[in-house]
Amino acid sequence: MYGGLNMIYFDYTADTPPDQRVLEEYIRAAQIFANPNSKHSAGAEAANEISRSISLMAKLLDVRPGEMILTSGASEANNLAVKGLTFTDRRRGKHIVSTFLEHSSVSGALTFLQEQGWEIDIVNVEPDGTIDLEHLRSLLREDTVLCAVCAVDSELGTVQPIGQIAEILKDYPDCRFHVDATQAVGKTKIDISCADTASFAPHKFYGLKGSGILYKREEIVLEPLIHGGASTTIYRSGTPDTASAAAAAKALEIAECEFEERLAYVTNINRILRDEIQKIPGLVINSPAHAVPHILNVSSTGIKGSQMQALLNEKGICISVKSACSVPNTPSRPVMAITHDRRRALSSWRISLSHLTTEQDIEALIKALQEITEHEVEK
Repeated sequence: MYGGLNMIYFDYTADTPPDQRVLEEYIRAAQIFANPNSKHSAGAEAANEISRSISLMAKLLDVRPGEMILTSGASEANNLAVKGLTFTDRRRGKHIVSTFLEHSSVSGALTFLQEQGWEIDIVNVEPDGTIDLEHLRSLLREDTVLCAVCAVDSELGTVQPIGQIAEILKDYPDCRFHVDATQAVGKTKIDISCADTASFAPHKFYGLKGSGILYKREEIVLEPLIHGGASTTIYRSGTPDTASAAAAAKALEIAECEFEERLAYVTNINRILRDEIQKIPGLVINSPAHAVPHILNVSSTGIKGSQMQALLNEKGICISVKSACSVPNTPSRPVMAITHDRRRALSSWRISLSHLTTEQDIEALIKALQEITEHEVEK
């Protein structure tokens, strides 16, 4: 059951339902309603609550509280990092290196910069979805000011070697390293401190929409996107939301505390699902074996991804075609990058799993896929 609809939900990569404990924390903190920038005792109480929430998140991620910037979501965090870093370093160079695997909030920001005169090179991707480290080395230059690589691709679930990339970039001290960790936090263990900036959002791990976090290494300077107005940081003006900060901290705390149990469960149902899908003629799995188990990308011969989504929706099953923020009716960039097959990229779609997914949900999905593919073959 999804909300008030009799639907089976397989789109946890796009959004997750808020944990009841997160909702309760939000309601508690919402009572501390004063403006945290106000210089009176009520404002101080709100400021202390935000400070507590930021400190908790920093502790959980093993970074400093002063390195956490509250935003409205991961898209804002990505834009603040990509534009803020490049605007600050524009006199050092205007060369950027990135990948075809990035979320639209990164690729869109890069397109904007390209229109403003920045030069962008794209790193090749290996058949398993990881970036070609040797090709990355060959692209880096003295005037490279930014390397932007997602920690986990939102369509394939590929885990990138973030630590190795950070080591390569040490030879280029003027190049900043931005990591979109939106699909990594809560799904895999990640050391965001190896990056200069890293973004994530709690609604991806059973928190609330409308809030996000940008980690920024303490010594890094960013040009703000929003100017004017006091806040918890000079890099993001505006009145911070006390309740959203508290809810984000609670969601992260739960995700970290229950990480191993959740991961083991999702790994098991991913294995079951992979085994069953491989038995169905016309279906091929695109996600590499080492992808996070929460994401399984599949292509269906002769059926476009959007068509498969509609057919499954008719059967009461929610899946997605690419990232929820992607342009519709276009090939999947990550699937194109690893397969170089436009038809396969157009026929791809994404199943995303959760510790809330039941074995009965998996059985219903497999049955629906069998019926759909058999019907298409008969046609």
